[in-house]
Amino acid sequence: MLSKLSIQGHRQFHAELKLLLRVHHKNLTTLVGYCNEGSNIGLLYEYMAMGNLRTHLSGSNNQNVLTWEERLRIARDAAQGLEYLHNGCKPPIVHRDIKSSNILLNEKLEAKLGDFGLSKIFPHESGTSTTPGISTSIAGTPGYLDPEYYISNWLNEKSDVYSFGVVLLELITGRPVLDKSRDHNNAHIIHWVSSMLSNGDIKSIIDPKLEGHNFDMNTVWKVIEIAMACVSRPSTNRPTMSIVASELKECLTRDNKTRKDAYVEGDYSKDSYEMISEHISTPIAR
Repeated sequence: MLSKLSIQGHRQFHAELKLLLRVHHKNLTTLVGYCNEGSNIGLLYEYMAMGNLRTHLSGSNNQNVLTWEERLRIARDAAQGLEYLHNGCKPPIVHRDIKSSNILLNEKLEAKLGDFGLSKIFPHESGTSTTPGISTSIAGTPGYLDPEYYISNWLNEKSDVYSFGVVLLELITGRPVLDKSRDHNNAHIIHWVSSMLSNGDIKSIIDPKLEGHNFDMNTVWKVIEIAMACVSRPSTNRPTMSIVASELKECLTRDNKTRKDAYVEGDYSKDSYEMISEHISTPIAR
């Protein structure tokens, strides 16, 4: 429902309504209708019985801990929804507020992106062949906000990629994006993971709630690699969502095969460690 105290609420409401009338994908929340009765204005979505991803990772929903396979499926689903916005829509759409609380789960734990109030539709003439994007005011959520976009006001799909990388780190670690209990240099999840990687302390990165679960450690390593590539400071070093979605599908396939064969501890490859190490200096968004 639209808050009566919201300053930009009407603009975001109409932007979201306009966008949802033209996008349709299995990994985007479906608009059922809307309410416009006097001061009561709201959007009606399909019911997502399991709430949002953040509640399952925060410890407030500990009865059913997400398995590694479920986390991979959620990551893949969300990546597919985002990839559709970037490449399946003409003109493309940048979500601008990718975060774990905007990834919704149905009763089968299938993930769908929600909250399109800040989404930006790119005009056909936006940007150039070498610097695609548009200049626009800053919008997003602290901790998930692309630092390059924050500094330059230049928005493109790689800003969503950065935010998605932060979500991947949440899925791996189960930790909040911003944690005041950690020292200032490691308050952001990117900095904390980077410090663990630089110390070679890989296992401490993994959500302790996954201890005792059956999964392939090499797929965890691969998802860490993908996440750190997504949060690279120069946006040109970030992969596209098409690549991210494809690699997450491969991780899911490999994990399923490993669990069927038997639990494998998994060795960390030198090549993968070097690839991650290239990204461990990624700065926090201000």
